[in-house]
Parts: sequence; C-alpha cells; structure tokens
Amino acid sequence: MKYLCFLVAVIGTLSCQSNKRDNQVLTNGEVVILTDMFSIPELNTSRTIRIYLPPSYEESNDSYPVLYMHDGQNLFEDSTSFAGEWGVDEALNELSKSQNLNLIVVGIDNGGENRIHELTAWDHPRYGKAEGKAYMEFLVDVVKPYVDENYRTKSDRLNTAIMGSSLGGLISHYAIYEYSEVFSKAGIFSPSYWWGEGPFDQVREIGLPADTRLNFLVGGKEGEGMVSQMDEMVEMILAKGHPAEQVISKVNPKGEHNEKLWRSELKEVVIWLFK
Repeated sequence: MKYLCFLVAVIGTLSCQSNKRDNQVLTNGEVVILTDMFSIPELNTSRTIRIYLPPSYEESNDSYPVLYMHDGQNLFEDSTSFAGEWGVDEALNELSKSQNLNLIVVGIDNGGENRIHELTAWDHPRYGKAEGKAYMEFLVDVVKPYVDENYRTKSDRLNTAIMGSSLGGLISHYAIYEYSEVFSKAGIFSPSYWWGEGPFDQVREIGLPADTRLNFLVGGKEGEGMVSQMDEMVEMILAKGHPAEQVISKVNPKGEHNEKLWRSELKEVVIWLFK
C-alpha cells in the first residue's frame, strides 16, 4: 500500500486525514499509525503501532477478530520495509471481498538493530541476552488492552491470533505457549528454530488447549536445516497429543527467506486460522 499521508513529529503537522482519536492518523481508511509511541520501560525503548482496519469498520458497528503481527514496518508499506512489504492490507481487503472475512491487524514495529534480542525469549551463547519476554509482556499487557479499549474488537482468545516470520516466527511460537489464555491461533512462518533448544523445551514442558490452531510455513530454499527443524517441531507437537487437525505445516519448495514467500502464503494461512 502507498500511504496517502506522512507525519512530521517535530512540528506536529499532519498531511492527511485524521480520525477521531487524537493520537492516531488514518492514512487511507485502512491503516492507522499510532503517533504516540508506546513505551517499553523494561527495555528502555518505545514502539510505533500500526493498525489495519477492515473496509467496513467506519461504516458499521461490528466487532472484529484481531491478528497481532511483529515487524510492523514490513507489513503495509514498501518504503518502511526491510526487503519488501507483506501486503497485509491488500490481502485482507481481498479476503473481505472474496471470503467475507474481516479482521483487525495490529503490527508492532521492531527494534531495528535490537530486533534479534527483542524477538527471542531464550539467551544465546553467541547473540547474547534475550528480551522477548519483556517484549511479549508489552504486547499482552499494554498494546492489547489499548487496542481492545479503543477499537471494536472481539477480545477473547478464540478471536485473537499472533503471527510472524523468522525471529518473528520464533517469538510467535513462544507467545502461543506462554500466553495460551490470550491467543488461540498462531502463524509461524520460517521460524528460527536454529536458535537453540528453548522452543523445543517449551513444547516438552507445556501443553496447549486442544482448540489451538498452529500454521507452520517454511521455504524449501531458505537454508540448511530450516525444513528439518520445522518438521521436528511439528512432529514433537503432534507426539505430545495436540490434535492433528489443528496443525498445518507447509513447505513451499521454491520459497526463500523473504517477504515474497510470506506474502504469497498469507491469505491461505489467514483463512485457515480464522475460518
């Protein structure tokens, strides 16, 4: 999506239509940027939050399921992305028309150079201290309550999902196990299971509610071990007794570790998770 506005924070001016909430900017009727950056005191940092609203949002009184996604800069706009956008808004607009499937999507920006720490929940001997627990506490205890209070959401766990790719897939795995009372669905794309035994230990130690839906995706050209590690994880989850009908794992043989892969599979995964 090409944004129709920009924010100049220094002089406090907006070159687009603003909605009714003072700290938000409605870009083109679909994506809202929260212009008051949310503080994460434990990490001495803050975040911009980007929210996609379905096409019917402003004209209806409906409440909507919510999908929380990491790496918000990469979801909606090429100019803010690392290597191309996911096209989340275009994909969800298409699903609204073709499937009558309408969601709110909340994207949490990543921490740039600190992303490798914030999106991991287990320390690493080479990469250092993990900050993912504090990040997820921020998402669950700060971002989600704000979204539920200010938007018409279906806030229960059956209508709340989490999704991410690479390290975002790893933290989504952590989240669905650590916060199974909050999330009932997870899209785990290209998960970085090479990080270590932490996520495997988590599966060994913690069970999931039987209605939890898990959708795993990896590309066949992503690199050594990516497919086998995902397969190992899925086999472990099923061996623990999680219902097979609640788990999908897919290998896209031509897929590489990039937004092109994740964008190409997004609609299919969202349909399965929510319908």
